[in-house]
Amino acid sequence: MDSLTLIAAASIIASGFAIGLGAIGPGIGEGHALGRALNSLAQQPDEASTITRTLFVGLAMVESTAIYAFVVTMILLFANPYWNYFVDKLGG
Repeated sequence: MDSLTLIAAASIIASGFAIGLGAIGPGIGEGHALGRALNSLAQQPDEASTITRTLFVGLAMVESTAIYAFVVTMILLFANPYWNYFVDKLGG
């Protein structure tokens, strides 16, 4: 296996780990936040608008972590900064 193939395989594996681990945390966090919000709505239905607004802002912040992981994955797959370096180094 040549160096270019090794770099490609490492990029694909790293991107898989990045999106996998980057999606687990926000998924768990969003589920936990939603459960707490529903519990709060059940206990205080009069505060539904405040709880819902705060929930949506919090979910947007949590979801941004998964979006950052997705961006890193796309960079590793399609705009890898090391790819051109290795292509030039190997003379390809």
